[in-house]
Amino acid sequence: MKQPAATGPGGPDDQDRLDAPALYRSLFAAYPDALLLVDSAGHIVLSNPEATRLLGYTEDELRGLPVDALVPEAIRPAHAAYRGAYAHRPRARAMGTQMDLRARCRDGSEVMVEIALSPLHGQGLPYVVAAVRGIGAYPRVKQALQRARYSECLAHVGRMAVDSRDPKVLIQRLAEAGMEGLQVDAAEIALLERNGLEFRTASGAGLFGAAETRGSRLPNRPDTAPGYVLATGLPLIVPDVRAEQRFVPPAAWLAQGLASVLAVPVSDRGQIIGMLAVHARAALSFGDDEVRFLQSLANLLATSLQRAQSEEDLNHAQRLESVGQLTGGIAHDFNNLLTIIQGNNQVLADHPPIQGDPHAQQLLAAGARATRRAAELTGKLLAFSRRQVLSPARVDVAAMLESLADMLQRTIEQNIRIELDLAGAAPCLADPVQLESSLLNLAINARDAMASGGVLTFSCRVLDRLPADVAEELGAASAAGDGYVAVGVSDTGIGMSESVRERAFEPFFTTKPPGRGTGLGLSTVYGFVKQSRGAVRLHSAPGAGTTLTLVLPRFAEAAAPAGGPVAGAAADPASLPPGLKVLLVEDEAEVRAVVRSFLQSLGCVVTAYTQGEPALAGLDDDAGHALLLTDVALGAGLRGTELARRAQARRPGLAVLLMSGYSADMLGGDGPRPAAMELLRKPFDRAQLAAAIGRALRARG
Repeated sequence: MKQPAATGPGGPDDQDRLDAPALYRSLFAAYPDALLLVDSAGHIVLSNPEATRLLGYTEDELRGLPVDALVPEAIRPAHAAYRGAYAHRPRARAMGTQMDLRARCRDGSEVMVEIALSPLHGQGLPYVVAAVRGIGAYPRVKQALQRARYSECLAHVGRMAVDSRDPKVLIQRLAEAGMEGLQVDAAEIALLERNGLEFRTASGAGLFGAAETRGSRLPNRPDTAPGYVLATGLPLIVPDVRAEQRFVPPAAWLAQGLASVLAVPVSDRGQIIGMLAVHARAALSFGDDEVRFLQSLANLLATSLQRAQSEEDLNHAQRLESVGQLTGGIAHDFNNLLTIIQGNNQVLADHPPIQGDPHAQQLLAAGARATRRAAELTGKLLAFSRRQVLSPARVDVAAMLESLADMLQRTIEQNIRIELDLAGAAPCLADPVQLESSLLNLAINARDAMASGGVLTFSCRVLDRLPADVAEELGAASAAGDGYVAVGVSDTGIGMSESVRERAFEPFFTTKPPGRGTGLGLSTVYGFVKQSRGAVRLHSAPGAGTTLTLVLPRFAEAAAPAGGPVAGAAADPASLPPGLKVLLVEDEAEVRAVVRSFLQSLGCVVTAYTQGEPALAGLDDDAGHALLLTDVALGAGLRGTELARRAQARRPGLAVLLMSGYSADMLGGDGPRPAAMELLRKPFDRAQLAAAIGRALRARG
């Protein structure tokens, strides 16, 4: 007996009722991927709704459209060749799983896709079905696209950082890049002021426009966003601003309806100098990729600021060096003139008619005082240009500061309190007279900055590790020796503006009223410290006081310096050997005449030359010269130091006394002055010349 046919779902009755063409059209329309039916000529015959949604065309626009129009222009030639090869050997193939494929939409944009090709030739139809799946929403693809966007943004900003020389433009562009790269609503950059007390908004983007936010300030406290970032030194993620408990959200954040924040520190050589932050109105969960992207921007910012500061420091140093060379040359020539003036005044004072004229003596005394003041002025110029004569020795900095503080407390205003911070003090290697003079100079400046009273602090500590900028300035010298000592002078006075700070070390620059200062105080300190193989750091801001730090070499007990000029008392002319034969070499005629007059009045027999070569020939005549007195800078021909070396090589017992307007004369191609050669600095009087001759003779036994 024949069994009845099944009549349930899927049975013959349902199959008989199915309308196959309608079913296929419904499946084609409902398919979740974009479907394109393409003929052998490469034209689209049919498309489903997902294709119109993905590609942005209407169904009518897609019908008859060459499939090449959906391919990015850059690869259309290659795609045409591929399609031709595929037509000769059609087969089912999946594409885009191992490579990046993109489809071009109607508006010109591109979407990442995967494509599956299925030829219908086996069913007798000259078509190929292309199933196109948009994969831009896949998590891994979204992450890859985000990373690509971050990399592209960083590359663009990096190129700009290399090309741009204006840090303000770059700071603004970095804020915009952070906002655009992370696709948020606002961004801002806050930088720590030099005084370390507050942050200043350097740029803003989006809701925090540059004009609205630039220059606004926040205190450097842990209960502020930048202060919290500085205190922790870590990235800050705020998922909900209104629920934030770690710090007080600024009113501007709440007013703009911001919900989430990502902030990272900006660090320069190990020190946090600011914060880069982005803000969104939507509640966003920032991940590692976003933190790394923002940190990379912050690193670019720090590098650019560091480069700008280095260039500014270099320009400043070059400007000071140029001014130093100019002032040093002027001081040298001026010292020669002062030698002539002072010498002739002294010779004139000994003239019998003048000795009996009190009024004439009074005039000559006034001239002598003016000459000494002028010599002091040139001494300051030489200090700035690092061409003064220094006598480096061991200096007990703590004892010097205690003595200085005691003296100042008895002489300055009672409303100024002096404090000492000497817990880390150690001896330094410097000229003690010049160091004490520099510290006194700084103390007087500090006093003048505290007209209403305040605190003057002297400090000293050993620097186990030099700050990066100081180490860079000192170069290879910073790696040698026994370290450095930082001697600081701080006040709580009115402070300096940025424009004043930039010119503080320039000679003749002063903010004091006329008659109250020469403008050579800080420049003299700068030159002395630089010549002592150290560095000077100035920190000041309006209303925040000033701190000047002198970084000097620490004294090494096992390597005490030898030689150097010795400041002795004036010698009695009678103590010089009678008839002492002196070989005098000086190219300036009037200076030569003054020195010859001094020597003759001291009972010396003088043979004078203008250049070194004839003087050497005169020495070979064996006239019994016991002393060579020569200027260091002799114009063309031999320098004084080389003349002295050759002379002593020929006459080992010959005493040598060098004259110079500044010590740098001795640092030419022939090297520094030997320690055994005495140096007499111009201008000098007869008594100083006699004392120097005595020391030179004793040095040769």
